[in-house]
Amino acid sequence: MTDRLQELSDLGVSIWLDDLDRSRLTTGGLARMISEDHVVGVTTNPSIFSKAISTGAAAYAAQVASLASGQGDRELAVREMTSQDVRDACDVFSDVAARSDGVDGRVSIEVDPRLARDTDATIEQARALWSEVDRPNLLIKIPGTVEGLPAITQAISEGISVNVTLIFSVARYKRVIDAWASGLERRLNAGKPVDDIHSVASFFVSRVDTAVDDLLDKLTSTDAADLRGRAGLANARLAWQAHQMFHQTTRWKNLSAAGAHPQRPLWASTGVKDPAYPDDMYVVGLAGPGCVNTMPEPTLRAVADHGDLRGDTLSGQAEASQQVFDDLAALVVDMDAVFEQLETEGVDKFKVAWEELLATVDAALAADRGSR
Repeated sequence: MTDRLQELSDLGVSIWLDDLDRSRLTTGGLARMISEDHVVGVTTNPSIFSKAISTGAAAYAAQVASLASGQGDRELAVREMTSQDVRDACDVFSDVAARSDGVDGRVSIEVDPRLARDTDATIEQARALWSEVDRPNLLIKIPGTVEGLPAITQAISEGISVNVTLIFSVARYKRVIDAWASGLERRLNAGKPVDDIHSVASFFVSRVDTAVDDLLDKLTSTDAADLRGRAGLANARLAWQAHQMFHQTTRWKNLSAAGAHPQRPLWASTGVKDPAYPDDMYVVGLAGPGCVNTMPEPTLRAVADHGDLRGDTLSGQAEASQQVFDDLAALVVDMDAVFEQLETEGVDKFKVAWEELLATVDAALAADRGSR
């Protein structure tokens, strides 16, 4: 059988898993995905941890009991539980990190999403998480909100590797590039090295189609129907163009000469939401050398089973992608409003997931204490 995941990896796409739970760590499941599925990294978010802890109570029972015997509250418990999972996952990926010079083998942990609009608190927690997990192949996830941009710069300047998350628009992505590059420049100006700092920029894909398709479905024209399912790929491909254009600048050449690593685009939200679309569309449609695709396991399995790989589907797509946006504008689809809505909803969804996680852990701690 064709090893489609190997083919994708050979093309230069880093395959990361958008999921983590303790059972993957304790049973060796994650290690098997490295050897069998060419997985070279993991991303997490509050929703992933909420599901992991609420559905895998047995795997966390011993730690819950230990935490319940102390005086720590649910906030501390959640941080200790999630940090342990991420620390252990970093150890599983240590060989991958070593052989890729730190480019891959990365595991992400996110700052509290309730801090998404608070620059100073985000910086403080980024430092705390970097110190607590204490692994060189860690990435701290900081949202690409307006308030998150200076936090990205500061974290990078302090030598903290960053995964910038919740990016929806090319305009915001360009500001993320600037924030990351500014952090590297600030570090160099302080006489410190940059060759050990890594970063990815998580550009969300399927959520764009969900929002745009909803607007198109309210229109009656044939043109509107023809544009369904095209905005997400077009948006990401324009982001890829911005990535490539930055690497042609004098600014990047100076950073590269000083040892800086590129900030790679990471395609996130790659699970198809509309069952009418091919389940591999956000993987095969965004394949190219030097990017990362983080997939939920069902998407990864779909690509492995029947992925319609067509080589590099990122290069040379800018003109056609811009045409999609021009056609949407002609139908009076306000993409700026779409992106603003998606960012607000993204932050809010992660806040809700975090509160659910806190409630789950709080209940587990209370139950354990009550049984004593």
